[in-house]
Amino acid sequence: MAAPVLPLRGVRVIDFSWIVAGPQATRILADFGADVIRLEYEGRIDSIRIGMRDPNTPADSLNASGMFNNFNRNKRSATLNMQHPEGRDLFRQLLMVSDCVVENFSASVMERMGWTWETMAAVNPGIIYLSLSGFGHLGRDRENVTWGPTAQAVSGVTAMSGLPDAPPAGWGYSYLDHTAGYYGAAALLLALHHRNRTGQGQYIDLAQIETGMVLAGPALLDATVNGRGYAAAGGRTGNRSRHPRVAPHNSYRCLDEGEDPYGQGRWVTIACFSEAEWQAMVQQLGAPAWAAEPRFATNAGRTAHEDELDACISAWTRERTAYDVMFTLQAAGVPAGVVQTAGDKQERDPQLRARGFYPEADHADLGRHAFEGMPVQASRTPWQLRTASPLFGEHTEDVYGKLLGLSSEELDNLRLTVAI
Repeated sequence: MAAPVLPLRGVRVIDFSWIVAGPQATRILADFGADVIRLEYEGRIDSIRIGMRDPNTPADSLNASGMFNNFNRNKRSATLNMQHPEGRDLFRQLLMVSDCVVENFSASVMERMGWTWETMAAVNPGIIYLSLSGFGHLGRDRENVTWGPTAQAVSGVTAMSGLPDAPPAGWGYSYLDHTAGYYGAAALLLALHHRNRTGQGQYIDLAQIETGMVLAGPALLDATVNGRGYAAAGGRTGNRSRHPRVAPHNSYRCLDEGEDPYGQGRWVTIACFSEAEWQAMVQQLGAPAWAAEPRFATNAGRTAHEDELDACISAWTRERTAYDVMFTLQAAGVPAGVVQTAGDKQERDPQLRARGFYPEADHADLGRHAFEGMPVQASRTPWQLRTASPLFGEHTEDVYGKLLGLSSEELDNLRLTVAI
């Protein structure tokens, strides 16, 4: 069967990004066929390259991180020293044969190296430059540095996360790195579309914090329309629903069985947003006497007595496995879902397997490896897992030799001067 023609074939991206936010954006482009060239420097190794690594690999390996492998599949790697004059000249040459430049450094890093949007556009007027920083390049805080959790806190999302009457919990993992990456990929695609129509490149200034603020939409709307601060509107709600105010809407402990890597038992979430869903759930519970009590007769009553309601439902779920609860309620049209572990999702979920969500590819150091898939199945604009992540500098000769036309002697000289 012929390989699919990927929609971004022919698009070339110079990728200076690191950690997660930038690589997430360029991974999306690479998955859809773009030639993404990671320009890496031995004096400043991406910490994801050396973290979350396979313990069975050599301690000094730069190619043993499963996380790096996942975020950088379908890409190439070439080394480049942007502090060296010959390195900067190589970058200039790459600009002339590329479509996009992506970095997620602090706001002034590229400027200090002499590469602003204006200097790049002077070399290639059609170049699209995405700078993905924590606060963006405008305003009081432009020079401040961020990591995912700190950007999340400033965006307001951390204040919304957690249980009532408890300190803000945040999300732990840096999910804002992903939202920034998604917005970055969308911005690049729009810019490519604009350039295809007009021939004009452009500069994209993306602030990671602002990609978190859109997740706080209900709280912002409440403040705008009702003039209430978040605390006045009720503060954190945990697993319960405020907009709309419905019950049951929570996570419920189930029979403890199977994998429990966190030592917290097995759980299922249940959310009834209509009277029909409530009645369907009651029937699956065997129409217990407590469900007919006046306090649970209406949604208003159920929300007013939410603690008692949750205790009654938990008594039923505690006698059943989480999947039994989910399948029983879903069969009756009641929204319910198992709180799945990583093992559930990757090894045992037949739904994800049916959709081919975990394709595999060979990695020189890690062997056969399963990758997180792309959550879209497009019949005419597909994505494809073509290669695992590149080894450090694996494509240096291809990029500078085949793409830029440098000879072997010129490449050797560049290595001697530490320009690559």
